[in-house]
Amino acid sequence: MSELPTYVLEREFDAPRELVWKAWTDPKLLARWYGPNVETIVHRLELKPGGLWLVEMKRGGNSHYQRVEYTEVTPPERLVWLHSNSDADWNVIPSPMMADWPRLLLTTVTFEEDGGRTKLRLTWMPHESSEAEIACFAAAIDRMGKGWDAGMKLLAELLAELQA
Repeated sequence: MSELPTYVLEREFDAPRELVWKAWTDPKLLARWYGPNVETIVHRLELKPGGLWLVEMKRGGNSHYQRVEYTEVTPPERLVWLHSNSDADWNVIPSPMMADWPRLLLTTVTFEEDGGRTKLRLTWMPHESSEAEIACFAAAIDRMGKGWDAGMKLLAELLAELQA
């Protein structure tokens, strides 16, 4: 099998690694930057392998649900999870917006300390996906940055506020 298409996001934050880690793992902080331009509600966040992060994003009276199952948690260096769309009961469902979107995405986030700054690297790739799902993901890679970029901007602002 050929290599899976992978979305890669790299950012450097003017904040210590422990603070960036906290912004990714504290439900109150996570809700302030994850899901830009929506109301983000973290229903559960169990930071351990097998633990769940259940998140609802509300906009205009509609809710979109995501279910994350952590497979690796190595504070403050690395988070790995399986990311999926879900229904209101947190069952994994196909994407309500794209029929061939992968049901599961393997997500890896690393946090590297660099002289008081933090280098963050996020990778996203289809997991246990059909050829149609892999093709859909590959076709969407160029557009994925828009949402992630907006979230990273909010995260940078939050980190600056927390250090002020």
